[in-house]
Amino acid sequence: MYLFLSIVLSGILGFFLLMIGPPQIAGVIAFGIIVGSIFRGLYLLNNINKLILKVSSNYDSRGE
Repeated sequence: MYLFLSIVLSGILGFFLLMIGPPQIAGVIAFGIIVGSIFRGLYLLNNINKLILKVSSNYDSRGE
């Protein structure tokens, strides 16, 4: 359900970006949204990786 909501909201946002006026302005805004989302995703993946490594090292240090 969350995926469907994201798809619908993205479609609405894309429609509004096309209505802004010159395509260059809409392109810059869309590029900023996409690149910002990618960087945020990479940041979260890095944090998840650090947590997994921390838990893994604690598990290995107990000798189990």
